[in-house]
Amino acid sequence: MTVTVRYFAAVREQLGGSESIDWSATSARNVGALREWLQTLSPAHAAALDEAKGLRMARNQTLCAADEPLADGDEVAFFPPVTGG
Repeated sequence: MTVTVRYFAAVREQLGGSESIDWSATSARNVGALREWLQTLSPAHAAALDEAKGLRMARNQTLCAADEPLADGDEVAFFPPVTGG
């Protein structure tokens, strides 16, 4: 399964704008599991995506909870609770 992950605001400053993830190695298929897996990629990912930061998540440009299911080709975004335009 391939998922596009986009980062915004401070998360973008730490990790860049986006990355394409081949997420076939796990059977967990929801946004929260993706976030947990991303945190294992590097210390920068772990810090930027830490749950204590209260990041918001969106699947295909719609805000969602961690238990939102994922499908091949989805876009997932992570961003702080308040972002400027």
